[in-house]
Amino acid sequence: MSKPEFVYVTYIETTPEKLWQALTSSEFTKQYWWGTSVVSDWKVGSPFKLVMNGIATDDGEVLEADPPRRLSYTFHHLLNERAKQEKPSRVTFVLEPHGKLVKLTLTHQGFAPDSVVLDGISRGWPAILSSLKSMLEQGTALAIPLSCMESQSEVQQS
Repeated sequence: MSKPEFVYVTYIETTPEKLWQALTSSEFTKQYWWGTSVVSDWKVGSPFKLVMNGIATDDGEVLEADPPRRLSYTFHHLLNERAKQEKPSRVTFVLEPHGKLVKLTLTHQGFAPDSVVLDGISRGWPAILSSLKSMLEQGTALAIPLSCMESQSEVQQS
């Protein structure tokens, strides 16, 4: 049986260089990712962190950095107790130019069966990347409420 993974593909009217910067610069991530900063020097083997409101939410290690084509890092969630028990997963971004567009393929893989991280990222990545696309194409990120990240069971319990 294969391990569960998440794949998201979108086409963005931008350049690979601008998309790379939007993925790796806190100046940009704060605009489309609920104020989240990415903290890394993006060298292979370097630490990686996501920081929201001064709190590290996720961390990992840079596995690949080939600007502006490919970026990969391990991903370990730090806030949810069940998620903290899971081994780190792997995030990979592939950027492919197609004329005025860039095809962005995100693959997030390496989850345990019944992973709470897989459940969370399956709601999070589409919202984050939709907001990123809007920001790069229209100059304004989407105002996606964090409540969009709640699972159906969380909504039903409210």
